[in-house]
Amino acid sequence: MRRIPPLGALRAFEAGARHLSFTRAATELRVTQAAISHQVRQLEDWLGVSLFERRGHALTLTQKGQAYLRELTPAFERLAEATTRLYEAEQGPLRVTVLPSLASCWLVPRLASFRQHHEELELQISSAVELWDFLDDRFDVGVRSGLGKWTGLKAELLAPEGLTPVCTPALARRLRAPSDLRKLRLLHDTPKDGWRRWLDAAGVEGVETTKGFAFNDAGLVLQAARQGEGVALGRLMLAAEDLRTGRLVRPFETVLPNDYGYWLVHPRPLSGRSDVAALRAWLLSEARATARSVGLAVTG
Repeated sequence: MRRIPPLGALRAFEAGARHLSFTRAATELRVTQAAISHQVRQLEDWLGVSLFERRGHALTLTQKGQAYLRELTPAFERLAEATTRLYEAEQGPLRVTVLPSLASCWLVPRLASFRQHHEELELQISSAVELWDFLDDRFDVGVRSGLGKWTGLKAELLAPEGLTPVCTPALARRLRAPSDLRKLRLLHDTPKDGWRRWLDAAGVEGVETTKGFAFNDAGLVLQAARQGEGVALGRLMLAAEDLRTGRLVRPFETVLPNDYGYWLVHPRPLSGRSDVAALRAWLLSEARATARSVGLAVTG
């Protein structure tokens, strides 16, 4: 008979020891901080040893706690690998959720490249604005815009983003200086203060930013710009193909950094899946090449 402590208590200890915080462990495991504390005490009672030293709000591991964590870490990794192998044995198409603007402007035009490199893999792509919380089984991975903070998920930055005016070549000929923007309709999505922030960065005053067209999707902003409806405050990653083909141009060089970048996110156990790894490598290569082509700084 195996002598094994309650698995819930082991999981609570491993997360708490990894973070050195019961609060962060509770967030990761989607339980309360009190539940983590209770399970860790239950484990200490079961083992008959102290695993943590608690000094006020500071949390450190005892020597026995450190030794126990060293033994448990590879065990949890083997569990994750076993789960990955089970996923792969049962897997069908790789189910991906992508923001509509990124799907239409960036991902779909590049799918031929993915097929050339990975004919054996099937993607099932869904576009949605709402944030998927990964608690259900509708999708395997997602490509999202944000700060990279999704509780309990692995998130990897694909590329940064930047905002700059884009328009048709015909409209660009009417723009000799940023102050000339007052003559044209301004197009934007969110953030709503983007135009004001860009104008401030360009050192321009007196341009009315409340008039024009506002959209709830960055892809629609670019579509309106292609049709000559005005000058869009475009997202460079999304506008890259339009800029490459000359459908749109950049009348000015000033780029407003966007705090939000594009991230690949998925539950941690899926990291070792071969199809997830293949998609990750392809997305990183394509996204970073796109970012470099429009002058966005890429690290890594």
